Amino acid sequence: MRLETLCFDSARGWSLDPLPALDSERTLVLVFGASSFGAAPDPILDLVAAYPKSHFVGCSTSGEIFGDSIRDGSLVAAVAEFEETRLATADALVPSATDSFAAGSSLAKSLMRDDLRAVLVISDGLSVNGSELVRGLNSVLPQVVVVTGGLAGDGSRFQQTWVLQRGRPQQGVVSAVGFYGDRVRVGHGSRGGWDRFGPERRVTRSSGNVLYELDGKPALHLYKTYLGDRASGLPATALLFPLALRTSSEASKLLVRTVLAVNESDQSMTFAGDIPQGSLAQLMRANFERLIDGASQAAKYAQLNAQDHAGDVLSIAISCVGRRLVLGGRAEEEVAAAIEGLPKGVRQVGFYSYGEISPFSTGHCDLLNQTMTLTTIAEG
Repeated sequence: MRLETLCFDSARGWSLDPLPALDSERTLVLVFGASSFGAAPDPILDLVAAYPKSHFVGCSTSGEIFGDSIRDGSLVAAVAEFEETRLATADALVPSATDSFAAGSSLAKSLMRDDLRAVLVISDGLSVNGSELVRGLNSVLPQVVVVTGGLAGDGSRFQQTWVLQRGRPQQGVVSAVGFYGDRVRVGHGSRGGWDRFGPERRVTRSSGNVLYELDGKPALHLYKTYLGDRASGLPATALLFPLALRTSSEASKLLVRTVLAVNESDQSMTFAGDIPQGSLAQLMRANFERLIDGASQAAKYAQLNAQDHAGDVLSIAISCVGRRLVLGGRAEEEVAAAIEGLPKGVRQVGFYSYGEISPFSTGHCDLLNQTMTLTTIAEG
C-alpha cells in the first residue's frame, strides 16, 4: 500500500502540490472537513477531479485530526493506493431516524461478498439512529467482518452535517467502503475513560433513541438538575455529562450515549443511539488523565487486533466531540497519545464525531459515544 496524507486551508490551499499521483480503482480517498465545505465544496471537487478512478469516503466534523494535531475550518485527507486489496463503495439515504436500520441493511447487502474482510462506515450525524444503523449492518454481515466508522459532526452547533456521496457533500446519507481479499490488515480499538457518578436510574419510558423518563420522572428535568447553570447551553453542554447504559445490575458491558437534541415541550432527550426501556442509566463526567489514557489504550487494542503488515499504515482516529469540549486545550494530548501508541511511521487522519462505530472488543460492531476509536489499515 502506498499512502499520502494532506490537508487544506483557504489561505494556503492543499499542503501537497501537485496532488499525489495515486489514482486507481484500488485507491481510497478519505476526506474529513468542516461543515462549511458542504456549501463550498470546491477543494473536495478538486480531489474528485484528480482521482476519477478512486473511491471516496468522508464527512463533516467537529474538528479535523491530522497527525498529532487538531484543526478547525480545514480539510484533511488520506490517499491510499492498495496493491492487491479490492475496494467497493456504497451509499444509502437516511431521511429520518426510522430509516436507519434499512440503510444499514442495504449497505451491507451491497458490499457483502465471500472475500469481504472489513467495512468503514460514515454516517450523517443528525438524522440517523446509530443503534439501528449498526443493527442493520449486523443483520447481514458476519462477525468476522470488522466494521468501524463514525457519525459526522458539526462542531457544537448540531445544525447540519454532510457525508460524501459519490464525491459530493450531501445531507441524510450513509456511505461505506468495503475491503476485500486476504492481504488487507485491519485493526481496531476503542476506549473511553469517563467516570460514573450519581445514582443509577431505570429507563421507565423511551422510544428508540428518545428518552422520556428516568425512574418515572421527566428525563430532561432530571438532567437539568445536574447541569445547573450549564443547562442554558443544551444540547451542547450535555456532551459534558453522557449517559452510561447497561442492561441489568449484573451486566459488565457499558455503552455510552451522547445527547443530540432536547425537547422542552415533552421534556425528552434524543440521543445518538437507542436508550432501551428497562435498562439502567447513570451519568458520567470527565477525568482528564483517564480520557487521555483511554486514547493510549485504544491504540494498544488496535495493534492487538491487527496482523503482521509491511509498508505504510493508515490510522483513522474518530473521537467524540464531547471529549474535545471537556479536554479543551488538552484535546491534542489525546490525539498525540493515540498516534504515539501505534508503530512508528503510522500516518493519522480523522475527525471529532457525534458517535463512533466499532466492535466493543471482538465480533459485531456497536454504536459507541464519548470514545476514542482507532482503525488501522495496511496490507500484509
